Amino acid sequence: MNTRRLFVASCLALLTTSMVFSIRGDIVDALTLDFHITKEQMGAILSPAFWGFTLSIIIGGSLVDWLGMRNLLLTSSLGYVAAVLVIILAPRPAAPVESIFGNTGTTILYAGMLALGLCQGLVEAVINPLIATIYSNDKTSKLNMLHAWWPGGLVVGGLVAFALTKALGLEGATGAAATHGWQIKLAVVILPALLFGLMILGQKFPATERVAAGVSTREMFGEVLRPMFLLWFACMWLTASTELGPDQWVASVMGNVAHMQGILILVYTAGIMFVLRFFAGPLAHRLSPLGLLTMCAVLSAIGLFALSSATSPGLAFVAATIFGVGKTYFWPTMLGVTSERFPRGGPLLLAIMGGAGMLSVAFILPVMGGWYDAHGAAAAFRYVAVLPVVLTFVFGGLFLYYRARGGYKAVAIGAGQPSA
Repeated sequence: MNTRRLFVASCLALLTTSMVFSIRGDIVDALTLDFHITKEQMGAILSPAFWGFTLSIIIGGSLVDWLGMRNLLLTSSLGYVAAVLVIILAPRPAAPVESIFGNTGTTILYAGMLALGLCQGLVEAVINPLIATIYSNDKTSKLNMLHAWWPGGLVVGGLVAFALTKALGLEGATGAAATHGWQIKLAVVILPALLFGLMILGQKFPATERVAAGVSTREMFGEVLRPMFLLWFACMWLTASTELGPDQWVASVMGNVAHMQGILILVYTAGIMFVLRFFAGPLAHRLSPLGLLTMCAVLSAIGLFALSSATSPGLAFVAATIFGVGKTYFWPTMLGVTSERFPRGGPLLLAIMGGAGMLSVAFILPVMGGWYDAHGAAAAFRYVAVLPVVLTFVFGGLFLYYRARGGYKAVAIGAGQPSA
């Protein structure tokens, strides 16, 4: 088994997944104009990309031991290509659309977004248990290094989108001209999708940590009902909404609030995350994972409130720095703690956590779109900033809870799972 190749392929698969995210965020306004829909309708069309992710990751994570990691990743690789082509070839409505499903073009667009979400979910269903298995003694650190390529893909996708905007003369375009070029931007995703598929052809994949330890399927499903896991599951809804909801709207919101190319804010915060996630191990050891998550919640709240008030590019970048640092460790640390505290849950619990994260974004996107339409661009960020305020109290309380019990510790998979 070529461990390094599997890790690199996993990183590339995640990079592809996040490139979809950043490029899709950049073309939101163009899609809205080209398909004659409102911001709220666009939010609804974006949402299946996230609940499709949820469906895919939960089903894929539950069946990964039977269907095989390589087969699921190959399906995702080819699925990305098909989904992009479906979206690009969807017919454009000739007039404003009253109902998404009342028009062929918007229905196909919706289906394409769903297909993208299904492919993204298959990637997460495989790579998280794969890395937790091949690096079983260093899960939080390696999962953070793997998930550094989520912001890495945001940077690559964002810079590609920005460069194409410049090259195609789309900056400041209005009317019909503003609907040009989004097809070329989205088509870029096909290249890395094919590449990670080629990398895993013929490669041997390991059995998951759960299977290797002899934990039964019944025991794995039993972990879902642990009280502390249920609390962790609820927290994932809030952390993912805080991190990913604003990311998908940032290009549009910052363009209206700070009068700048908002995609640059996404690229900038993603760059911060990419660098910092390589240092998650030392920080988690010094602060503990719960201390790290508490710090992230505080900074995310401050950053989002500041972004909603930014009136110039300079102020936007200062606020984005705070938010970028704050949201850095949410997703991988939530997964790392899940794998460390509930190892007998195997790929199922990791899939449920990833699915919960994406499902939460499917809910928050149309809500943010509704705030945007009703109260203006700034309100979309200001209202969602309440979520990390809540998380500050939850994670802070858990930090004190574990400290009173002797400190946070990872659980060995052969040991009995503690009640907390």
